Amino acid sequence: MPRILLTIILPLALWVWAFVDCLTTPEDEVKHLPKVVWVLIVLLFPPLGPIAWLIAGKQRGFLRAAAAGARSGYPADDRPGRPGGRPLAPDDDPEFLASLKRNDKDHEDMLKQWEADLRRRERDLRDRDEPEDGRKS
Repeated sequence: MPRILLTIILPLALWVWAFVDCLTTPEDEVKHLPKVVWVLIVLLFPPLGPIAWLIAGKQRGFLRAAAAGARSGYPADDRPGRPGGRPLAPDDDPEFLASLKRNDKDHEDMLKQWEADLRRRERDLRDRDEPEDGRKS
């Protein structure tokens, strides 16, 4: 059983994982060769292609984060959020919290308008249902 695992299952799993990873990686994160060439290498050279893809085919870790910051239009040390370019959590982002307060105020105003409209409609219905002489029927 361990021999089957080492000779068939692990290389097959590595090959499938590297193939899917290669297909789903954006073109701008692929290094050294065009993405199509990497896909062919992974497909046609099963034991070596996936290993080559893992070692040299894709930007990983810090390099990918730095490239993402550069692509976003901000200089590497001027990115918004935490140091290292990671974004702030929503509950730590002052702009997000301010937008929630604005939205709350807008919703409060709309709710007050609806309540006033509902009161007016109820009053109109009550006035229409009551007889003109003031007696209740």
